[in-house]
Amino acid sequence: MITHIVFFKLKDRSLASIESTRDLILTLNGKVPTIEHLEAGVDIVRGERNYDLALYSRFTSMENLDAYRVHPYHKEVVGELKARSESIVAVDYKN
Repeated sequence: MITHIVFFKLKDRSLASIESTRDLILTLNGKVPTIEHLEAGVDIVRGERNYDLALYSRFTSMENLDAYRVHPYHKEVVGELKARSESIVAVDYKN
């Protein structure tokens, strides 16, 4: 199994903007067939060093993660996420 985690710090840190961005991420469910599991959550601490939003997803293989990365709908969502974000960090690991 491959786990893919991404954290987003948004330019607009209002709760409405964060929730809207979470909802955008969740649209990946059902549109990218190689996703085994996907969830997105809003940070509840809202501290200065905290990121606003996290994406947690799992894939059965590295090939499926690679297919996700190049999927046209994923690329569309990534473009919007980059436009909304001040900072994005990711970690991918095998478990």
